[in-house]
Amino acid sequence: MILIMSGGRSSRMGQEKPVLKVGKKPMLLRVYGEAEKAGEALVALSKNTPRTKELCLREGIPFVETPGKGYVEDLIYLLREFGPFISVSADLPFVRAGDVMAVKKAFDGKVSLTGVLPLRLVPKGLKPVVYRGYAIVGLNAVGTEGEEFLELRNPLLALNVNTPEELKLANRIARLVGR
Repeated sequence: MILIMSGGRSSRMGQEKPVLKVGKKPMLLRVYGEAEKAGEALVALSKNTPRTKELCLREGIPFVETPGKGYVEDLIYLLREFGPFISVSADLPFVRAGDVMAVKKAFDGKVSLTGVLPLRLVPKGLKPVVYRGYAIVGLNAVGTEGEEFLELRNPLLALNVNTPEELKLANRIARLVGR
């Protein structure tokens, strides 16, 4: 199961991120389109994202509602409901089906995998969250026994759209890469 995390408060953006457009297409539709190529995908939303729920209903995208108390709390809720799963953030507009497949292939269903990029692959100008010498990306596997890093190769996974400036950058990149 692939769950697209779409229930956050979007406090830095000031509006629901999943419905914001990158390259004339809502980020959620970009992410869902790639995720469903890799397997069964479901959108995880909450009371914090009513416009995202409307988009899912309009587009016929399956979803589950979480308590919306926070990212970690929602992950725990979803783990209890579905068992181990692949999670991808709705604000990763350049995730590809191959990225999701790489996580799916490496996941044993037990040990959680945190998707990371070697810093040398991070495009200049991006400021991702860095931990232990890696850029943390919003593509993971959620299991029940410990955690490991999984190195991914798509440099654009370093762009997690959290601010208006990052949204502008994502739109510039979308025009450049034709996506």
